[in-house]
Amino acid sequence: MPIRKIPKNYSNVTGIAAHSKATGQAMFESTLERDFLMLLEFDKNVDSFEVQPVKLQWLNDLNKNRSYTPDVLVYYKKNRPTLFEVKYRSDINKNWEVLKPKFKAAIRFCKENGWKFKLITEVEIRTAYLESVKFLLPFVRQGASNEDDMMILDDKLIELKTTTPKELISSIYSDEWNQAALLPTLWYLIGSRQIQIDLTPKITMSSKIWKR
Repeated sequence: MPIRKIPKNYSNVTGIAAHSKATGQAMFESTLERDFLMLLEFDKNVDSFEVQPVKLQWLNDLNKNRSYTPDVLVYYKKNRPTLFEVKYRSDINKNWEVLKPKFKAAIRFCKENGWKFKLITEVEIRTAYLESVKFLLPFVRQGASNEDDMMILDDKLIELKTTTPKELISSIYSDEWNQAALLPTLWYLIGSRQIQIDLTPKITMSSKIWKR
């Protein structure tokens, strides 16, 4: 569970995201944190994550108590747990002298616990991949709308081997109504990795898709 409650902030977007991989409430204090949590939810290598899991405390050079609560602890299926701090680069540059001892405390704590500490910014988060995740994640959460359509799409893709969303649905139905009805299930299959696609560029009806 998060060790502290995130207060309402009228200068930043705050809230709670509904994520199945979250342990406790997936609270965020900015749109950048919200986007990062979305990436974690979509990442097949992430087993679970916890927002603000620990409060680190230490004495500074003046022997005064200081504390710091990192943003997210991520448990991976294969790699070591990683404690993340999510920050805008402008914030890091502006407040580096204040942030530096906090990050040093986090690095020290992670070494003691066999974890990793990583600072992540909008450069790594706000990418074309994020836009793909934002598009596909709702379809994954909704699930397949029609199991028969799953089989139809899967069988046809096996036959075609490599194609595009537009070519795939056009090869199954000639009328636009039935083609449109197939799309939610197609995006679910892509989002759940049952159909492969390059998530780096923007997803379009002309993107290349193929079976694993």
